[in-house]
Amino acid sequence: MCGIIAARVSDDATPYLLDGLERLEYRGYDSAGIAVRTASGSTEVIRSVSRVGDLRTLVAARSGDALTGTGIGHTRWATHGGVCERNAHPHQDCSGRISVVHNGIIENAGPLRAMLEAQGHRFVSDVDSEVVTHLVERALVVDQDLMLAVQIATAQLEGSWALVVLDARTNRMVVAADRSPLVVARAPRGDFVASDIGAIAEWCETFVALRDGDVVELGESWNWSSNGVAVPVPFPTPSPFAAAALDLGDHPDFMAKEIEEQPGVVAEIVERIAARAADGSMWVGLGLPGFDRLAIVACGTSLNAGQVIATALRGIGGIPTDIVVASEADQAVLGSGTLVVAISQSGETADVLRALDRFEDRFPVLALTNNVHSSLARRADAVLDCQAGPEIGVAATKTFTAQVVVGVAAMVSALVASGRIDRDRARELVAGLRELPARITTAGQVAADRIPLLVSSVREATGFLFLGRGVGLPYAAEGALKLKELSYRWAEAYPAGELKHGPLALVDEGTPVVVIDHGEHRLQAAIAEVRARGGFVITIGGPGSDIPALGPTGPWGPLEAVVPLQMLARELALQLGCDVDKPRNLAKSVTVE
Repeated sequence: MCGIIAARVSDDATPYLLDGLERLEYRGYDSAGIAVRTASGSTEVIRSVSRVGDLRTLVAARSGDALTGTGIGHTRWATHGGVCERNAHPHQDCSGRISVVHNGIIENAGPLRAMLEAQGHRFVSDVDSEVVTHLVERALVVDQDLMLAVQIATAQLEGSWALVVLDARTNRMVVAADRSPLVVARAPRGDFVASDIGAIAEWCETFVALRDGDVVELGESWNWSSNGVAVPVPFPTPSPFAAAALDLGDHPDFMAKEIEEQPGVVAEIVERIAARAADGSMWVGLGLPGFDRLAIVACGTSLNAGQVIATALRGIGGIPTDIVVASEADQAVLGSGTLVVAISQSGETADVLRALDRFEDRFPVLALTNNVHSSLARRADAVLDCQAGPEIGVAATKTFTAQVVVGVAAMVSALVASGRIDRDRARELVAGLRELPARITTAGQVAADRIPLLVSSVREATGFLFLGRGVGLPYAAEGALKLKELSYRWAEAYPAGELKHGPLALVDEGTPVVVIDHGEHRLQAAIAEVRARGGFVITIGGPGSDIPALGPTGPWGPLEAVVPLQMLARELALQLGCDVDKPRNLAKSVTVE
C-alpha cells in the first residue's frame, strides 16, 4: 500500500526511480509520480493517474533542463482525497523548493492545515501528506538546516509516516519514519531509499531499516538521529533476496510463479526446521514463556493461516485457542497464560500493529512474518521467519503455505518442550510435514489438468459458496477469499453444517459450490442437499472427487487443497480478463487502518 523510492546517484536518477516504482507496483496503487532535481537547481515533477508505464512515457517525452541524480518517487493508494493528478505524490511547498513523498496517515492533518493556511500557505491537494511540505517550508524560514527542519516538522505530526524530503536549492535529502517502513542503502552507484528492499535489491546488497523516530540525512556521510538525538549509523543488514527472485522468468504472471514455487518453499522450510521441531529446541530457542492458551491475531489470508495453526494446536495438544480479527481487537478479552501469535506476511499490517497496542504489554507476542526487519518483528518478543522469499502477487499464495508449515512446526515444538506430547509423537507429526511438498506437487498437477474445464462451466456465475468441515474449514475460507480477490465475484465460505441454516437459500440451478472434501462423512449430506437444488458442486478431495488432490489428512488439515483453490481463482480471473497480480482496490502491504 503506497510505495516510496528515492535515489542520490551520479547520473540521471529517473531510470532508478522508474525501475524502483515498477518493482513496487505489487503493493497496489492508483497514481504514481516522481520529482527530480534539474541541473539549474529547480525540481521537475511528473505525475500520472495511470500505471508506471504511462509515467515512463511522460518522462521520455519531456524536454527542458537536464535532470540530475537526485530524485524521489511514489506510488499512491488513495486514502485522503480522490484519485487525480493533484493528489498524486510528490507534493511541494509554496515555492517548489521542497518536494515530499509520504506513506502513512497524518491524523492531525486537519488542524495543521488550518494553521498553515491561516499563515498564508497555499494548498493545492486534498491529501494529508501535503502538510509536511509546508511544515518543512515554515521551519526553513527560521533555520536553513534541512535535517533540523524535518525534525521540527515530524515533531508536530500525529499518526504514521515514512518520508523523503528533497531540497532542490541545496540538493539535500532527508528521510524520516515512524510506524511506517522505510529502508536506506548505500551502493557503488549511490544512496537509495525505499519502502521495500525489493525495490532496490538490484543495486544494493545491504540496507538499514529506519526505526520509529529516526531522521536521517543522506550524503557523503549519513547523519542519523533517533528521537532528536544524534546516534551512530546502524550496521547494515544483508539483503534477504537476490533481485533475480523478482523476475517472472517463463511464467505468465507472478501468481503462477508463486503457486509453482510452493512445493520448493515447503521442502526448504521442513528441511531447515524439522529436527528442531521434533526435539523441542525450535521452541526453546525463541525464549518465550510457557502458555496455557493461544490467541491468533491477523487479517485476511494470514488469519486463515492462523486458523489452521490453531486447529492443529487444539487437535494435537488440546490447547484452547482464540481467533482475533486484528481490526476488531478492541472487542477481544484474552485470559491469563495466553501467548499472542501475530501473523502478517509483510510485518507492516496496520491493523495487526494497532492490535498489539492492546496486547503487547500484557501478553508475550510471537510474530510470524515473511519480513524479519519489519515493524511487527521489532515489536514482538520473538520472531518466526516464514522465509517464503519475495511474493509479488497481491493475493498471497506461497506465504500462506509457509505460515502454516512454520506455525504448525513451532506449535509441535512447543508441545514437546512443555511435555504435552512425547518425542515419538512429535517425530510422527514432522514426518507428516515432510510429505507435504510431494502432496502439494501432485495437487498442482491434477488441478492444472482439471481446473480450466471446470472454470469454463462456472464462468458466468455471479456468486460462489465454499464449504468445509473441521480441519477443512479454514481452506474453504481461503478459497473463497482468493476467488473474490481475483475475479471480483461474490464468494462466501461456511461450515457445511450451517448450509441448512441460511446459505442454502442462495443455491439455485447452476450455483457453484466448492467443497473441501477431506473425508469427513457428514460432508456427503451437504453435497446431496446442494445437488438436489441444482447446484453445481466442485469437490476437492480424494479419489472420485472432481479434483482428486488430497491424501490422508494431518491435524493441520488438507494443506494441499489450497493449490487447486488458488488455481481455481486464478483461472476464473484470467477467463474474466482480470489482472491476477494486481487486483483492483487491493494492496499487498496494508499499512493504513
